[in-house]
Amino acid sequence: MAAPRDQRETVEAEGSAGCRRSSGVEVVQPADPAAPAPLCPHGPTLLFVKVNQGREETRRFYACSASRDRKDCNFFQWEDEKLSEARLAAREAHNRRCQPPLTRMQCVERYLKFLELPLSQRKFCERCQQLLLPDDWEKHHEHQVVGDISVTQLRRPSRLLYPLENKKTNAQYLFADRSCQFLVDLLSTLGFRRVLCVGTPRLHELIRLEASGDKKSNIKSLLLDIDFRYSQFYLEDSFCHYNMFNHHFFDGKAALEECRAFLQEDEGEGVIIVTDPPFGGLVEPLAVTFKKLIALWKEGQRQDDNHKELPIFWIFPYFFESRIRQFFPSFSMLDYQVDYDNHTLYKHGKTGRKQSPVRIFTNIPPNKIVLPTEEGYRFCPLCQRYVSMENQHCEHCDSCTSKDGRKWNHCFLCKKCVKPSWIHCTICNHCAVPDHCCEGPKDGCFVCGELGHKRTACPNISSSKSAHKAVRKQKQRKSNTVKLETTKGHPMNHPSAIRKKKRRERAHQYLCS
Repeated sequence: MAAPRDQRETVEAEGSAGCRRSSGVEVVQPADPAAPAPLCPHGPTLLFVKVNQGREETRRFYACSASRDRKDCNFFQWEDEKLSEARLAAREAHNRRCQPPLTRMQCVERYLKFLELPLSQRKFCERCQQLLLPDDWEKHHEHQVVGDISVTQLRRPSRLLYPLENKKTNAQYLFADRSCQFLVDLLSTLGFRRVLCVGTPRLHELIRLEASGDKKSNIKSLLLDIDFRYSQFYLEDSFCHYNMFNHHFFDGKAALEECRAFLQEDEGEGVIIVTDPPFGGLVEPLAVTFKKLIALWKEGQRQDDNHKELPIFWIFPYFFESRIRQFFPSFSMLDYQVDYDNHTLYKHGKTGRKQSPVRIFTNIPPNKIVLPTEEGYRFCPLCQRYVSMENQHCEHCDSCTSKDGRKWNHCFLCKKCVKPSWIHCTICNHCAVPDHCCEGPKDGCFVCGELGHKRTACPNISSSKSAHKAVRKQKQRKSNTVKLETTKGHPMNHPSAIRKKKRRERAHQYLCS
């Protein structure tokens, strides 16, 4: 369920003390976890439920894990829906049609043939985003074709390929050179020899470039990415077509084994995961996927190494800190601002709310990570970590409290530091943005409103379900009575009946979106 990466204001407001949303969609576990989920073109689907503050919809549905735009993937199926053989066959045929035109082996064979061509015959079709062999030229003669593709260009495919910027599906923003070089230098300084790049193609490229260049770096890299276009630039040991929202390897067991061998090499020593997911993606399925990768790594560990953790860099906006730490309590957030080449907002050097909100979450102790002082970072001896220059140590909180690069102010009534734009509200009895909704719905469990747990872990969920089930039955009886009276006294195309039908259609469309 990818979503716009630049909905910063919306997502940040939901995590603040302002007006919070009263409804949403959550990922839930199926009644039988062992049963396979229905398949869409992006692999196994996820099970969702629509929830509202204080009540929940009991009918759950399967939808695509990677896309929330029905124009890109229109899969929708109720959990209890029974499909005919004809519909199942049609779905399988549709899934096959949506797969890449070439198999992984065919892509490798074409790449090796392309490397053997003289420079004058190496061509790339910008329209089809495809490397061309001489046999392909005739089919693309009316397209925009670039010639003389050098080995250097082949090693930087992210600069040949157009970024997939459909914000509801891919949101493919690429690291700026500054951030990419910082990450490579940091990984080398920390002594890592292998990097599993999950959704970080530009980092993968730079690691391989430095390994083949003058520096002769000894770091190896394996890229897992949902963009199948990278298949035409890499051999099997360098790239796996992969969906990080459901841990699905599109090329089957062979790709899974490639990833397993990469993680378990040298008994799992010297490897790290670096991941940069779409920021609108739900945190829970991402966390489940990363835990499955951790489990793959642990299979190669010795019994006496069970206490070790697989090092991870999870790159995500700072306002997701609480959600990430809910699944990975050992993670901490670094102050380093990650920026992107093709994003208008997430740029380094901007000030205030215009600066990049993207940070690095990691289980590596912060005191081991040195941030560049020439970019405005300093070491705080009290916190024993590097922080941004504006992030001042609060003697009351005994911490450098800023999350967004601005100096935060301590509120003695709330007993914590808050954003400089927030004020203390005497009605809500906490700090919030000036135009917030007083006494609005609380952030927390959708059933009881408590902050300590989610709806799925609520102790009142069974009683809530029973109460709402009774209410729904009562509403259904009234609805049936109205329908019966309408049928007797008026034709079925009565305006009220039409309006109800349209409302139902809109509700169904909303659930499907």
